Amino acid sequence: MIHVEKLAKQFGGVAVLKDISCEIRKGEVISIIGPSGTGKSTFLRCLNLLERPTSGAIVFDGTNVLAPGVDIAKIRQRMNMVFQSFNLFSHLTCLENLTLGPTRLLGKSVAEAEARGRELLRLVGLGEKADHLPEELSGGQKQRIAIARCLAMEPDVILFDEPTSALDPTTVSEVLAVIRTLAREGMTMLIVTHEMEFARNVSTRVMYMDEGVIYEQGPPQQIFDSPTREKTRAFIQRIRRFTQQITSPDYDLYAMNAEIITFCDRHILPRPARERLLLVVEEVLQLFGPRLAVSPLDLSIGYSETEETLELVAEGQDAPFNPLEDGGAPDDLGVVLLRGMTEDLTYERTNDSNRLRMRVRMR
Repeated sequence: MIHVEKLAKQFGGVAVLKDISCEIRKGEVISIIGPSGTGKSTFLRCLNLLERPTSGAIVFDGTNVLAPGVDIAKIRQRMNMVFQSFNLFSHLTCLENLTLGPTRLLGKSVAEAEARGRELLRLVGLGEKADHLPEELSGGQKQRIAIARCLAMEPDVILFDEPTSALDPTTVSEVLAVIRTLAREGMTMLIVTHEMEFARNVSTRVMYMDEGVIYEQGPPQQIFDSPTREKTRAFIQRIRRFTQQITSPDYDLYAMNAEIITFCDRHILPRPARERLLLVVEEVLQLFGPRLAVSPLDLSIGYSETEETLELVAEGQDAPFNPLEDGGAPDDLGVVLLRGMTEDLTYERTNDSNRLRMRVRMR
């Protein structure tokens, strides 16, 4: 239904979208996830030309929407958008909000538009609110009216730009329930969302965007359970990271420990996990100590909020050196301590680097 090729968008010379290519098929429900500021909303706005792309191509149902002379209003009717801020006409009743577009743009009679409007209000669970003004509604109710207004224009595709971000947590579920109903009925939808569980359950495909590109995409099970790329995994598992490079045997252990404690406190790690992490870092530095004069050591601590796991990776660019064996016998006290405080303690030799990876016990 939609073919996008090498799409790019710049604002004042800053590249927001970079070389995006993808296809959206009829009936797909695609959730677009990723950190804030990575171009997700801009991508949606480019699809129906609320933002004009800097370069690239968008073909919608066989029509090049960027070609001269294309009826942009018609494109937007068929590829309609639901915004996070509702954008309802405050001086019109809910029913009037739904009938304005069909009567003025689709040529429907008032009676026909009102009949369809009432049907759509019942679809979103707000049939009794037909004569109410938007100011009389909750945020969740306003968003459901906005979805009904979008449906009144009989679109082929609906673009949702973070439809729940402006809502109170208690009203989010009612809006998501309406979107689930549309998904079951086969509506083609692209949804920018931060609701991860919703994206997992409702989507046929998930796109993870980062730094203006579609960094990874695939079925929900793959993206949420087995992401193949590091940034996707960090986002899905909400991994918070602390990194430190040690370039000399005369490193300042006390200053580094203070930074690690601050990292642990910021993410509310249990005190036993914090104390254990400090001991593990000290033992790792002891194992790599003889090599610090030759090669810097990169320490990376990753805490996953979703899995409640704490991972430490120590990596040095050097000749082959396994600190679990070359740094001391397997029954060496330092190695024994590490094995007792960690899980999945492994050594890897990759790309001319020695990497020690371990999961620190949380409790």
